[in-house]
Amino acid sequence: MEVKSFRAKTMQQALELVRSEFGSDASVVHTREVNRSLLGRMLVGRQVEVVAMPAPAPEPVVVERITAAVPSLHEEIDYRARYRANLDNELAEQIGSLRSMVEQLCEARADRGSNELPRGMFQAYTDLIEADVEEATARELIDQLGADGRGGAQFDSADRLRELVTRQIQTTGPIRITPGERRLVALVGPTGVGKTTTVAKLAANFRLRDKRRVGLITVDTYRVAAVEQLRTYADIIDLPMEVVATPREMREAVSRMTDLDLVLLDTAGRSPRDEVQIQELKSMLGEARADEVHLVLSSTAASRSLVKTAEQFAQVGATSLLLTKLDEAMSLGHLLTLFRNCPLPLSYLTTGQNVPDDIAVASAASLADQMFGAVANY
Repeated sequence: MEVKSFRAKTMQQALELVRSEFGSDASVVHTREVNRSLLGRMLVGRQVEVVAMPAPAPEPVVVERITAAVPSLHEEIDYRARYRANLDNELAEQIGSLRSMVEQLCEARADRGSNELPRGMFQAYTDLIEADVEEATARELIDQLGADGRGGAQFDSADRLRELVTRQIQTTGPIRITPGERRLVALVGPTGVGKTTTVAKLAANFRLRDKRRVGLITVDTYRVAAVEQLRTYADIIDLPMEVVATPREMREAVSRMTDLDLVLLDTAGRSPRDEVQIQELKSMLGEARADEVHLVLSSTAASRSLVKTAEQFAQVGATSLLLTKLDEAMSLGHLLTLFRNCPLPLSYLTTGQNVPDDIAVASAASLADQMFGAVANY
């Protein structure tokens, strides 16, 4: 059977060459990084070598299938350009980690008296990286896949990955209203994440669909447009609305809405790096005595930025996460870093600007499906 070597600057380019030569059912024999020396990189640059052959016999040994799920080279370049400024360095590290992981799995199998690599492991790791899951997180998940004893010939990487990822996501369910009790829910977060639009969506759904008595309070006096936007929604839905600028005004506004079922509090966008603004927000929320504080974050932000922002807003008493702009994100795997590093559960997801639509209660299973390209039924 013909065995051929393919070289390219990145793993994705090399795999594209394999697919072009042998088709989507080709088998990878092994991969390695060439020109690892400093001199070699200076003269030739980084290169990845993939040794592959056409579709193997029914019982292949230490080979993995390349599926049609690998995106085109153009899509991959666009994808990495958006989420990684240092494409070459990070991709090279992923290649090295992938090679190391495969070697470790082979050694583990050899220790157990078999040289066969568990089917699906290579593809599972590739799926995680392609979904924009951070390398360290991807390795941990692959270790779990191998440790649970389900890595044999019938191993289904896609289904098992969804099970693992689903368990990483904690959810709260919807805002729950108790008859005869007012519920005050505040939305906080950085500027530009869609708090005001999300407040309008929640208000419209509880008022028009659930027939609840809803009121609005806004402290976003920094942006006249935001106040007018919310006032427009309040007029259309026929809701009472208060605009406050001081703790005293907050106390008075809250006291005037004691007979309502739900009061939604819209706050001004705050920089997580501005300690003064964070403390001002904390003071205002203390006066409001909010029952729930939803930290609104945009799913288009980088994973490290999301984690850092969540850490800074934790001091204002955030009780849950609310993710917006899922429709604008090129991928969602980077959110796993947030879920694994932030103790706050997920409440709602938004997928557009339409009011009262494009919002739904968060579902861990549906979000896990969407992370890996499946159709999510929100």
